[in-house]
Amino acid sequence: MFLDDMASKFHHTRIWQTWRANTSFKAMKLPFIVRSLKSFFPILGLISFVTVLLLNSLNPAIAQLPRQEIRGVWITNNDFDTLKERAKVQEAMTQLRRLNFNTIYPVVWNSGYVMYPSAMAQRAGIQPFVFRGSDGHDILADLINQAHRRGLLAIPWFEFGFMAPPTSELALNYPEWLTQKQDGSQTSISAAGEVVWLNPFHPQVQQFITNLVVETVTQYDVDGIQFDDHMSLPHEFGYDPYTVALYTQETKNRPPSNPQDEAWMRWRANKITAFMVQLNQAVKARKPHAIFSVSPNYYDFAYKFQLQDWLAWMRQNIVDELIVQIYRPDLQSFVNNISRAEIQEAQQLIPTGIGVMTGLRNRPVPMAQIQSQVRAAQSRGLGVTFFYYETLWNSAPEPPSQRLAGFQSLFPAPAFRSAME
Repeated sequence: MFLDDMASKFHHTRIWQTWRANTSFKAMKLPFIVRSLKSFFPILGLISFVTVLLLNSLNPAIAQLPRQEIRGVWITNNDFDTLKERAKVQEAMTQLRRLNFNTIYPVVWNSGYVMYPSAMAQRAGIQPFVFRGSDGHDILADLINQAHRRGLLAIPWFEFGFMAPPTSELALNYPEWLTQKQDGSQTSISAAGEVVWLNPFHPQVQQFITNLVVETVTQYDVDGIQFDDHMSLPHEFGYDPYTVALYTQETKNRPPSNPQDEAWMRWRANKITAFMVQLNQAVKARKPHAIFSVSPNYYDFAYKFQLQDWLAWMRQNIVDELIVQIYRPDLQSFVNNISRAEIQEAQQLIPTGIGVMTGLRNRPVPMAQIQSQVRAAQSRGLGVTFFYYETLWNSAPEPPSQRLAGFQSLFPAPAFRSAME
């Protein structure tokens, strides 16, 4: 609009000068002025058109400004060699800050055990505390403290959710807490191997998980709490006696033999959603500003195969941060998944990021793949969180110096985050 105003002023000045130079303003001058006006109209139109295009192109960027960019990394049991040493933790947090990361997600619930001294777990008789640092210190407390000193958010991660190994004390001591398939079997195969599933509909299971979560957010100076794709239930499960009786009581029908029956799936998904609402309320009652974070699979998979209706969680305003796990080696498949409508919807509501695979112990990921995926996410206004710390540069196909330079190029400037206001 500034350019249009200047053009208008120039044009009117020109007319005024012409009038003063010839006070008689003879009729013969009028055609000349009209022709001048007509010749300038296309220029004004072009300026207006370009201005509109520029403003429209800026709208998406402006819409994303209030959203804090997520630059995180999951810290797993595989990172224990780093976690147990205070000096290594200090070095790790310093390095992450130097590379302009802003969030860590340390595991606190894995394989039926917690990674900190838990009165709740000990009260349940499932665990003497064994995950201590080299000098006997509380690893989680040290990690959070070191992260905060460097301006990083610390959001503990309940990795296993309702999942547990069949040989864990939790599974062996509380068999009534487990759910089962229609044929009576209780295990499934996951990335963690053979596992059983705690019954998410059982009130004692819900209370146990709630106790652990509340204990974490009150015992430690955390910035939030995170639940991933295992805060769910594979659709084949739910045929245990407790769940069958509950479903029959509420619907007057027994569960269908087809585990993917629409009404049966919806009933179970809604029950998990109701529990997540209660869990959110329990967290916020103790720490109102805690970030309630979820990191599921993309929605179609999460709901159809895991009964995890995270879109409903988000629409019910219990999710403060979303990180969707998209572990794909193929760039086109990765791009297709991060372009889904539900992710775009989330971006308008909360900080949203994509889980990017940086490698596994037996499956290293090249830096070129990581960079192409991060840039694809960034071009869509999405943050990223990497799985997992050790594979950022310590266990990688390229030398550490090359990996470090690669991450520096992805995050050349800081992107500070703060806990919820």
